[in-house]
Amino acid sequence: MEKVQNVSQSMEVLELRTYRDLQYVRSMETLMRSLDARLRAADGSVSAKSFQQELKDRMTELLPLSSVLEQYKADTRTIVRLREEVRNLSGNLAAIQEEMGAYGYEDLQQRVMALEARLHACAQKLGCGKLTGVSNPITIRAMGSRFGSWMTDTMAPSADSRVWYMDGYYKGRRVLEFRTLGDFIKGQNFIQHLLPQPWAGTGHVVYNGSLFYNKYQSNVVVKYHFRSRSVLVQRSLPGAGYNNTFPYSWGGFSDMDFMVDESGLWAVYTTNQNAGNIVVSRLDPHTLEVVRSWDTGYPKRSAGEAFMICGVLYVTNSHLAGAKVYFAYFTNTSSYEYTDVPFHNQYSHISMLDYNPRERALYTWNNGHQVLYNVTLFHVISTAGDP
Repeated sequence: MEKVQNVSQSMEVLELRTYRDLQYVRSMETLMRSLDARLRAADGSVSAKSFQQELKDRMTELLPLSSVLEQYKADTRTIVRLREEVRNLSGNLAAIQEEMGAYGYEDLQQRVMALEARLHACAQKLGCGKLTGVSNPITIRAMGSRFGSWMTDTMAPSADSRVWYMDGYYKGRRVLEFRTLGDFIKGQNFIQHLLPQPWAGTGHVVYNGSLFYNKYQSNVVVKYHFRSRSVLVQRSLPGAGYNNTFPYSWGGFSDMDFMVDESGLWAVYTTNQNAGNIVVSRLDPHTLEVVRSWDTGYPKRSAGEAFMICGVLYVTNSHLAGAKVYFAYFTNTSSYEYTDVPFHNQYSHISMLDYNPRERALYTWNNGHQVLYNVTLFHVISTAGDP
């Protein structure tokens, strides 16, 4: 449809230009007839000098005609190209109509799902890269208290745009599930889940239909399944601090922070053994067992918030105005670097910051505002043979 629209607009421009040029050619035709008549009527009484001057003046008036003729040539080539493009579009539309008639609804749905899988695979290749920029904030809604979290399911298909909303940072049990982002903005069409055990902090995440959160006054990770409204598994995170022992700089029982990126489920926390530095662990989403852990060496109380992109932990240096992405830890090489990526903290108090790999956006809760940021990545495109 966009291509057809572009072609139509191009045709309109050509039509207007052709009409303008045609008017000019007609005026030139009148001028040439007048000149021809003057030449035929010329007799010996006309001096050569005056005749040459008049002829020169008339020819000067005709000079712009050459550019008009050149434009006609270019327009002719454009029209030929546009006709070919329209012919190709017609063929594509005919093929689509033929396929629509040849396949039933279920077959078409399977084809769409296969295409989505291919698109997701391409997005993963293009999605992984180094963070180089964070956009200006996009405020979605102002709702709730100063602290909280909101999110979508990073593993859901593109047609599933449900939003989950959890107000407050401790002892809460109520989770609101909105049908779409539009419903969330309007505050309509939602259902309520009442968790069997209260949460602590704001570092929750929804992954593949389940909510992962920190059980209040413990270092226990809980996996709550929304459809069955039940806890599928819960497990203690070995040595993890809790109850404001090792929170982010803003406090709020933010000892344990769960994240999802292109490679899976992660937990960010701190233990006594590593002297309050951030530990990042890869978790098995089915059993909640720790697959592998890394000690980043960055003190958690000096971090405003953190998020994972493509196996890299990014840390902000503050939760207040003037914050920036200051530190990056690369799990694939067990190395780190200090960064300087500006981060516009519009409402001056971030209490939740999470990356969504499906949308390649950062979700934040900023002083009672639900805000999105787009990210810019320096892409490293992989091929099938790459490790």
